[in-house]
Amino acid sequence: MVCKRVIVSGVVQGVFFRDSCRAEAAAQGVAGWVRNLPDGTVEAVFEGTPEAVERMVAWARVGPPAASVNGVAVRDEEPGGRGGFEVRPTP
Repeated sequence: MVCKRVIVSGVVQGVFFRDSCRAEAAAQGVAGWVRNLPDGTVEAVFEGTPEAVERMVAWARVGPPAASVNGVAVRDEEPGGRGGFEVRPTP
């Protein structure tokens, strides 16, 4: 198991990014969460097999059809044994 935290910038809020991310994570069998940040970016944590997590990172680089992703910052983290995938509120 691996875990990656991503920060996605561009036009990524108000375009169903979070809900689309949750659906894609479920399809890939990836656990974690996603949320909007006050600065207009989206933050997500993906945990699962290396292949599935890499597919989620690749998905985040494109996002849903209405999104316009300008950049994705990726950071490795220790897996935490997460289960399920949730949309979290903006902090």
